[in-house]
Amino acid sequence: MARFDRYFLMEPKDAIEYIREKMPAFEKEHNVTCTEIGDGNLNYVFRLVNLNAGTSIIVKQAGETARISDEFRLSTNRICIESNVLRLQGRLAPGLVPKVYLYDDKMNTCIMEDLSDHVILRSALLTRKIFPGLADHLSTFLVQTLLMTSDIVMNHKDKKEQVKAYINPELCEITEDLVYSEPFNDYYSRNELLPENKAWIEENIYNDKGLRLEAAKLKIDYMTNAQALLHGDLHTGSVFVRENSTKVIDPEFAFYGPMGYDIGNIIANLIFAWTNAKVTMPAGDLKNSFTDWMEETIIQVLDLFSAKFLAAWGNNATEVMAKEEGLDRWFLAAVLKDTAGIAGLELIRRIVGIAKVRDITSIDHKEHRIKAERFCLQTAKLFIINRQNYKCGRDFVQTMKYQFKNLGPETS
Repeated sequence: MARFDRYFLMEPKDAIEYIREKMPAFEKEHNVTCTEIGDGNLNYVFRLVNLNAGTSIIVKQAGETARISDEFRLSTNRICIESNVLRLQGRLAPGLVPKVYLYDDKMNTCIMEDLSDHVILRSALLTRKIFPGLADHLSTFLVQTLLMTSDIVMNHKDKKEQVKAYINPELCEITEDLVYSEPFNDYYSRNELLPENKAWIEENIYNDKGLRLEAAKLKIDYMTNAQALLHGDLHTGSVFVRENSTKVIDPEFAFYGPMGYDIGNIIANLIFAWTNAKVTMPAGDLKNSFTDWMEETIIQVLDLFSAKFLAAWGNNATEVMAKEEGLDRWFLAAVLKDTAGIAGLELIRRIVGIAKVRDITSIDHKEHRIKAERFCLQTAKLFIINRQNYKCGRDFVQTMKYQFKNLGPETS
């Protein structure tokens, strides 16, 4: 039996042998280095560089437990879903995802394009880099991967087959727990609260029955509304960028759910970056230009999405009743309502729950951290409770600016 015919979790030296067997043309000069670069919650990511040829590839392997906690035991075949989704997204949104070279169902690996000439969007935003094409790229990706995998465009039987193919019970359960349930209940031991905000969170999140009811409604919708094939974990750590290029990675949480889940997640994570800048940057032109760009990016992601969504509906709808006048705008309004609610959920769960974001945890000044967290939580509550009022990008930004102003003066 060949060494890689049975699953085991690889180390860098194993990955070199692995690539020698699976892609011998890449490794033929026998001068390959390998580094484990994974910094996510679930998987192991190896970067292999052919020093002679100057080429590189990525080998991503699914582990049997989540790196974030051994409590989460997972099926390793989730990498199959990710590989298939990346190939599908590559056809629907060309140039906006990495290329897949090989999927291996024995070792549960995916060999794909190396994006080392890009940087992770979250890290780039924390160093205040600006990407003028970001909103255009993200909105295109969202329209092409969401609308085009829905009943509006797809043959209904084909779409139902895709729902079966991309079922993902274990990872959906993680989302159901970490996003929709645990952040609203104080009896979950996995929640991690900043001590200075603990009493505030208990009063304003755990004990807000109206908020909890709306979160429950959103959870039921997530579990039952198979609208489109979602990325399922679309945050700024799942996006690679460079000037004039954007690549969306890591769709292992992909399944059929409400479109607003993907849109709300990326919007919330852009808000985290804006929040970090507002509380940590000294006053001045640099701060103003960066936060102004962040606000415009949030507005444009939503407004470009809406415009492209309506255009794509008109050009691609196959469902006969989808051609009834006004249905496209009714559907879009519902998606934007969901987007606001889910943006609120993401803002809360990254503050209260176990899976934090560096935009907030890297804030060293205690008072600034307290302010950033309360801003996110208060803004989130408005997004969730009043989600029917959010119809365009400016509605989101106006709420952000109003809430931040009410928390007191900015850093100087």
